[in-house]
Amino acid sequence: MGNKLIAGNWKMNFTVAESVDFIGRVKSLIKNVHKTGMCICAPFTSLHALSGALRGTGIALGAQNIAWADKGAFTGEINAAQLKEAGVEYTVIGHSERRHMFGETDETVRLRTAAALKNGFAPIVCVGETDAERTAGKTESVLKRQTVAALTGLSAADAEKTVFAYEPVWAIGTGKNATPADADGTVKFIRGTVAALYGAATAEKIKILYGGSMNAANCADLLAMPHIDGGLIGGASLKAEDFNTIIQAAERL
Repeated sequence: MGNKLIAGNWKMNFTVAESVDFIGRVKSLIKNVHKTGMCICAPFTSLHALSGALRGTGIALGAQNIAWADKGAFTGEINAAQLKEAGVEYTVIGHSERRHMFGETDETVRLRTAAALKNGFAPIVCVGETDAERTAGKTESVLKRQTVAALTGLSAADAEKTVFAYEPVWAIGTGKNATPADADGTVKFIRGTVAALYGAATAEKIKILYGGSMNAANCADLLAMPHIDGGLIGGASLKAEDFNTIIQAAERL
């Protein structure tokens, strides 16, 4: 699967000053990282400041959303030109919190994914099942629906640039976690869904991260799984030492 990608999702945390201070602490910790991709997906207000603070660190800048429209009457949204001006390279799309708290749908995820790719960003598309869906045995059908929807209308070349993050909703911020083997099997299923659409060669080029409460304690076992290409890190990305621990675990593989 090649090199790992570790993406921190800060969610609605850190002011501009706190963001820059945090990166200063991360810079003092991260040493000799040569093969692991790194990304911080920050609140919109911190993007411009972080663009400068991250220079020379090897850490890419990411946003937490992107509008499907280029401009216009879309209150509360942020467009590609605004993100590009801030130095953004990645953008999270369809996070479970956006889906379940703010009405994001498979169709809006598709539109946002297409907009990100059209404008040269790498989308990190989140897919995952709720506890009720898992209990009802619907995990695979939910993941297939979400994955196919996000990729609908995309060429194989664009699909290859898409990053997926499997985030079991029941494991986010709950302290629960899928076992490494279960997480790996589910990621393998997502890759198989991509292969059914575009072929095995394209599916092998897509990075699929695990995003269900990966932390400093469990990262080594999860990242060692053959189908998991990295992590979308929530709470642990807000602690400089823990974030560094996860990056170093990926770097050792």
